[in-house]
Amino acid sequence: MNVIDERPHKVTSRHLRRQAYLYIRQSTLRQVVENTESTERQYALRHRAVALGWPIEQVVVIDRDLGQSGASAADREGFQQLVRDVGLGRAGLVMGLEVSRLARNSTDWHRLLEICALTETLILDEDGLYDPAHFNDRLLLGLNRPDSYSTSYSTSQGSARLLDSASSNSRGLRGPHLHGHDRRHSTRAVT
Repeated sequence: MNVIDERPHKVTSRHLRRQAYLYIRQSTLRQVVENTESTERQYALRHRAVALGWPIEQVVVIDRDLGQSGASAADREGFQQLVRDVGLGRAGLVMGLEVSRLARNSTDWHRLLEICALTETLILDEDGLYDPAHFNDRLLLGLNRPDSYSTSYSTSQGSARLLDSASSNSRGLRGPHLHGHDRRHSTRAVT
């Protein structure tokens, strides 16, 4: 995917007036020492921000969490700084080699996504550029998660809302029929 081609569609002057944040993390000190290629690839993301229009001096690198697991944000000072700065509207872009580098914990990940959406902050990883305020990009970010919990949770919540809506329709309210839902018994799905 060519990030330059996405610029006219997603990156605005408002984004470019703010900082681009590059979050770098490796899970263990052993990985930091033995897997230097991954660390180098993470640092190289600075050039993608520059290609999108950010001056190199506006790219903030947060690498204090090298050697720390992404399981929880509690002990990750760098991640906490990232969330704080995004929340304060300082970030136009958040970058990570993979979205899983940002947070392995679904709660931390969804909180960051929500804050990015509210502050109009874009997310960039090795696969593409995303705007979490747009449904399709948010869906892609959820599907790119390494754990199935985040996807299954959001899918089950969405299904529950659809079934509730369908139940309302079956009680006499006009609206589209949900395929697979039995209008005669609003609590039973047809299989």
